[in-house]
Amino acid sequence: MPPASDCWYLTGATASGKTSIGIELAGRLDAEIISLDSMAIYRGMDIGTAKPSTEQQHSVPHHLLDVVDPNEAYSLDQYVEAAHEKIAEIQDRGRQALLVGGTPLYLKALLRGLFSGPPADWDFRREVEAEVERVGALALHARLAQVDPLAADTLHPQDTRRIIRALEVYKITGQPISHLQEQFETSRPADQCRVFVLQWPREQLHERINARVQQMFDAGLVDEVRGLLDRYGSLSRTASQAVGYRQVLSHLDGELDLATTIERVQSRTRQFAKRQLTWFRSLSECRDVPMSDALSPAAVADQIIATQ
Repeated sequence: MPPASDCWYLTGATASGKTSIGIELAGRLDAEIISLDSMAIYRGMDIGTAKPSTEQQHSVPHHLLDVVDPNEAYSLDQYVEAAHEKIAEIQDRGRQALLVGGTPLYLKALLRGLFSGPPADWDFRREVEAEVERVGALALHARLAQVDPLAADTLHPQDTRRIIRALEVYKITGQPISHLQEQFETSRPADQCRVFVLQWPREQLHERINARVQQMFDAGLVDEVRGLLDRYGSLSRTASQAVGYRQVLSHLDGELDLATTIERVQSRTRQFAKRQLTWFRSLSECRDVPMSDALSPAAVADQIIATQ
């Protein structure tokens, strides 16, 4: 799948204010918004993903929200194909496409194209997942380093899902995934793109994250997860690993009390934000938008427009 061109992108770490700024920016661009969030595609996962409210979705057309049920699988390939379709539809209507969200892999796949690779080998995946239970994620990462050191160097040792995929591709094709993904590394300078990353000072971002997490629990996150389990029985592998949902599932299983659950979600979300920002720094297409409490969403949108 080729790169998505002639689009606007607004991204940043979780809790950085992307939704409200995106709506302001869309109004100035005569744009429709395409979600760039790998968890907002799931129906019913609203509170824990900070999905745009009904009112926000009515104020500006939004796409690729509530695509599948949370007990279904949804791949990167499916997202990229759907995003390209929506971009074409929006542009055919004479409007701009604005992608808003914080999933770095989605962003990279749209900016640089995507190597789809062979279909999943579920027997192999189950075998490797069992191996991780026995020997741990670090041993799995070391195994990848033996067959594909370039891929191992780019993947976090705890990112077992992508490590397993890299091992799977090597098993099926006999080639390292890093070699097959070469086009995925073709970058462009920031001044040739319209990719904007909201950048908060670290302490302020942590405060925003802690407050956001508390608001989610106050808004009924535990009840939301309980309702999803009642309706669907279980969540898909991807959905169940989402920050917030994973910890609430442990709480509902009796493994964590509520106070510990909230603290754990806050901690994991701060760690997730750090990984997001590391990804964005690795993409040459991105340019930073310095943030502060003194800036309103409208002011940030104006600032972004002024750079063009």
